Amino acid sequence: RATARAWVDVWASQQQLAALRALREHAQSAADVARARVGGGAEPVADALATEAAILELDNRIEAVQATRESAQAALARWLGDAVAGIASDAPDFGSLRIPEARLLTSIDRLGPLLPASAQVRAAEAGIELARAEKSSDWSVGAAYGQRERSRSDMFMVEVGFALPLFARDRQDRGIAARLADHEAALATREDLRREAIARIRSEIARWQGLKRQVALHENSMLPLARDRSAAAFATYAAGGAVQPWLVAQRDELEVHVSHAKLRGELGRSWAALAYLLPTESLP
Repeated sequence: RATARAWVDVWASQQQLAALRALREHAQSAADVARARVGGGAEPVADALATEAAILELDNRIEAVQATRESAQAALARWLGDAVAGIASDAPDFGSLRIPEARLLTSIDRLGPLLPASAQVRAAEAGIELARAEKSSDWSVGAAYGQRERSRSDMFMVEVGFALPLFARDRQDRGIAARLADHEAALATREDLRREAIARIRSEIARWQGLKRQVALHENSMLPLARDRSAAAFATYAAGGAVQPWLVAQRDELEVHVSHAKLRGELGRSWAALAYLLPTESLP
């Protein structure tokens, strides 16, 4: 699970970096247009400087994301054992889980935090059986053979013993009661951990489903709208219009791309938390 989360961090930073670099290419095109228009006297220098400032802002964002990617690569190398220069751009389908949601909730006892609690319950049950066995009568048989001097016959001895638990009310019954109390405490602790795990899983499932809807909204509506608006503003600017509408549209598209990349990273981490919740050997 930790490896998957580290991989998602690297992947998300690479996706964000690719989007920012694509936006920088568009901004560079606008800057080229601005310089040409300034050279022809059709545009004030201030407008050209504004396009250059937009490029600098993108460069600053790119540098920050590159630093984030390098940090994520170092974290991933911790789990993979060597430095990771880059990873594939293709990601798993974060919209579907490797394990059905219902199975996650019915396999609670296989989770790491529940394993010690289940072991405590089994140990308490064994303690009850031992305490009850001590209350029952027991018997034993022993034999011994002794070889003596020539003047004396060899000896063969048989010993039969019976264990009679005395004062059962004061000793054995109190022992059984104590073991029963330990068992009840172990059951209560396990049940508390179960409820906590179920609540945590349900919360993560709800978060994952919410992130899926947000990512879908960005991909189906917000990103296409931001791209179209920016492209239309750039076309108007290249045809002789004002630069300010393009600057606003380009800045808005930048924020949508950054928000989308962050949401995809959050979706990937939420998916990893659920997809690798159970031990891999329990998967079909």
